[in-house]
Amino acid sequence: MKLAATRRLYDYWSRLRGDQPAPERRDIEPSDIREILGDTFILEAAGSQTYPFRLAGTRMCAAFCRELKEREFLRLWQGRDREAVATMLAAVTEDAAAAVFGFKGHTETGKSLNFELLLLPLRFGEMTGTYSRVLGTCTPVEQPYWLGIQPIMTQEIVSVRLIWPDEKPYFLRAADAIDDNDIVINPAVRGMLGRFGHLTLYQGGRQ
Repeated sequence: MKLAATRRLYDYWSRLRGDQPAPERRDIEPSDIREILGDTFILEAAGSQTYPFRLAGTRMCAAFCRELKEREFLRLWQGRDREAVATMLAAVTEDAAAAVFGFKGHTETGKSLNFELLLLPLRFGEMTGTYSRVLGTCTPVEQPYWLGIQPIMTQEIVSVRLIWPDEKPYFLRAADAIDDNDIVINPAVRGMLGRFGHLTLYQGGRQ
């Protein structure tokens, strides 16, 4: 995680969850993260290919020059990048992983800007073991004069990192006999390198 806003949200999320795989949606208090609230968003995991924005910060909306609430998150991406994002969202919502993306946003006039994107699972509702909300940040690496005036129209993923906050997937933590090198994760994530040759997937520990 390169940016302060990304680390700030990750640390806040990690503190709230304690020894659980993810905190409750109701535990998120906007005033606790007011300094990064403009870069923060929440998605609903409504299906394997359906992740609408439930909340979207003002700075994130400004970068795209449009209101993002209720819009479909996956529609921000095209082609293999969209498949990659959907695969990582599956790891977040099914296996309680955290995911960090580096991507380059492009305007219609040829300008480009690097961003860092963080995705974190949240529990929501009464069903245990489900993570039907995703908490995230989307933060530009720089603040050029045109940001908020010329909208980001297309995005190109340049790096992906999958993080297991407790060193391994939560459902394997109690299995003392399992070697860390034999971790079984979502099959779609495990096959990601072969499927998305334009990306490199880094698996990390806590950060």
